[in-house]
Amino acid sequence: MTDDRIRKFRKMLAEAPNYEVWKAAALELDFLEGNAEWKEEFASDLYHYELIYDRLSNLRQYRQQNDFERLKRALREGLHHDLGNMGNPGLYTRSRVGTKHLIEEYIVQVCEGLDFLCDRPVPGFPVADKLQFFRDTLNSYGRPALLLSGGATLGVFHFGVIKALWEKGLLPQVVAGSSTGAIIAGLLGVHTDAEVPEMLVPENHNLKAWKWRGLLSAMRGDGLMDQEQLKSCLRDNIGELTFEEAFLRTGRSINVSVSPVQAHQKARLLCGYTSPYLLVWSAVLASAAVPGIFPPVTLMKKDIHGHSLPYMPRLKFVDGSVVSDLPIERLMHLYDVNYTIASQTNPHVVPFLPAGGRDQKLSLARLPWHLVKAEFQFHGQGLFDYLRKRVRPEMLRQLSGQAYTIMAQRYSGDVTIAPPSYRFRDFRRMLANPEPEYVREMILAGERATWPKISMIRSHARISKTLERCVRRLKSQQKRASGELRLVSNADSGAS
Repeated sequence: MTDDRIRKFRKMLAEAPNYEVWKAAALELDFLEGNAEWKEEFASDLYHYELIYDRLSNLRQYRQQNDFERLKRALREGLHHDLGNMGNPGLYTRSRVGTKHLIEEYIVQVCEGLDFLCDRPVPGFPVADKLQFFRDTLNSYGRPALLLSGGATLGVFHFGVIKALWEKGLLPQVVAGSSTGAIIAGLLGVHTDAEVPEMLVPENHNLKAWKWRGLLSAMRGDGLMDQEQLKSCLRDNIGELTFEEAFLRTGRSINVSVSPVQAHQKARLLCGYTSPYLLVWSAVLASAAVPGIFPPVTLMKKDIHGHSLPYMPRLKFVDGSVVSDLPIERLMHLYDVNYTIASQTNPHVVPFLPAGGRDQKLSLARLPWHLVKAEFQFHGQGLFDYLRKRVRPEMLRQLSGQAYTIMAQRYSGDVTIAPPSYRFRDFRRMLANPEPEYVREMILAGERATWPKISMIRSHARISKTLERCVRRLKSQQKRASGELRLVSNADSGAS
């Protein structure tokens, strides 16, 4: 009977239309498979449970006693990402929903303590000091980033990942993309959180990105596809915002990877820090310019009067995934990113990820395959590194360079979300305009791939998200107080 129930709930899990149904089935399976008791036990050699318990007890005590000073000090000096190894992937593979209750209770207590300090009047702790406190704590603790890979039309899977994270309040403020991932990062980055549901409706977008030009066009260097068609699609969907304007509108930081065409240039990460006046659609167009399919792109910016003009007209850029599909190190430097959520849809990468993109332990049965893969990657990198430095003609040297960078890249994040597999019809649609029904199908696939990772993402990201929200609330409060002060000052001036 138990086996029948397990099969029933596994089927529900695989076919769940939304997170609520998936979670209900997952909780039943956790109970039937004996994982509910495991979550209630504090002790485990997978994390420092004594440290977490002591921190939880102290935070709870300070709040109950309204001891603002000790609570403030405990949060400022004691908040460290992955404290006591509580983000260990092994803590999130035993059960389908949640992990040790001690970890969950600690995270809840930290977030409630932060909200308590943020929203309560605290003697000797004015708004300006509070804002500095929360900014410093956020910089020290770090924040998550969402990385969206290339993959042509298969990349609409990213919409499902975005939807699942948004619904649970876990969608990062920092989002990066290359190629198709750049298109979706650009689209997300010009929509506020409140507009995300509208953004996820396929009928609300121009889906006509592809238009075939033919082999003769490709041989002339103009690409197999019509770039003007893609440009029109991007401008319809993203608009005419610069990176700076998009951030001011949404509070989200868009980051787009592009690769150089010319020698003596390096790959770039275009964003509000590095190129604030660049038009987002222009950066996305360059990142999507797959060599052979689209020609290289001259980037466009806004001048001081808001007019469009070329940015560094001597330089052209192409597909960002060739050199930097997931620009993790650059994001760490720019935004204090401490945790990366990668949505990976590249067809040359997905088959080599662990099943379903899960970060699983290496099994003895798969050891020979992993050894072969590691050897192939090591020797392949060495060969292409040699060829890119010494071979002639130039075309072969460039191809060797691209092959080297493809093999040398990291294609996964701290959490990697990917389709379980691709079907033949998916490959047929890679360079075709998607119908709304196909987009909805891929959104659901993205959601289903994300739901099993929600517990681990929440453990890593929830404290950062709480800190970000506190900073936003305090900035608003400070702005309101400043406005009220100006009104009082003007009234006093008028009276005199």
